[in-house]
Amino acid sequence: MDLFNDKFHLNLKRPLAIFDLETTGVDFVKDRIVELSIIRISPDQIRDQLTMRINPTIPIPIESSQVHGIYDEDVAMSPTFKDVAKEIFDFLDPCDFAGFNSNRFDIPVLLEEFIRAGIWMDIESRNLIDIYRIYTMLEKRDLTTAYKFYCGKDLTNAHSAAADTEATMEVMLAQLQHYPAELKNDMRFLHDFSNDERYLDSGRRFVYQNGKPTFNFGKHKGKSVEAVLKEEPSYYNWMLNGDFPEHTKQKFREIKAALGK
Repeated sequence: MDLFNDKFHLNLKRPLAIFDLETTGVDFVKDRIVELSIIRISPDQIRDQLTMRINPTIPIPIESSQVHGIYDEDVAMSPTFKDVAKEIFDFLDPCDFAGFNSNRFDIPVLLEEFIRAGIWMDIESRNLIDIYRIYTMLEKRDLTTAYKFYCGKDLTNAHSAAADTEATMEVMLAQLQHYPAELKNDMRFLHDFSNDERYLDSGRRFVYQNGKPTFNFGKHKGKSVEAVLKEEPSYYNWMLNGDFPEHTKQKFREIKAALGK
């Protein structure tokens, strides 16, 4: 199945970065990237790819290595994320993002890595397209199954970032052709379709509700940030000193500053 052809192209208003990460674990606050692969597609359909191994600076648990096949010795001489953060940031800017379960894991991990490297990546203006979300909404299940279903091929070398990124791209293109009545070849539409809510931070602690930044967790869930800061100003310091993602803390600082509190 030739997905890139003269008859079908992604309708892009800006570049699209389709990416996948392999990590030391599944805690996006504490775990680190060990491999990254990005396919960048320009509006005129030109493809560029960036794939690299990353030294996570922490041990890779054997359970994780057994999944993706990357061990401590494999990345001992690789650059740290901080070493290559600017190169990755430049490659991703000003792209929309697409990935497989990326909104819940890959994007939060990436944002935390950038913050640790001293780089702030704004995602509020970007379209974030989650191929897994589209898949489960329209077919109601992992990438290997999706690849077989949509592309009619077996996914070899699964859990390598490059193979998974390539498969994710092919699944996305196949979805657009498989569901012409349900999906539009438009990144903003796909963003809206694959996101259940517009979260303000990677930790999903803040959402917009009635046009206002609102808490999405804990005892203040459903209350506007403005109201909580007025009722309980100490909540701000509690969060900044708590075990929350750095991206969440930075967004809280921005919200507070915008409110003039």
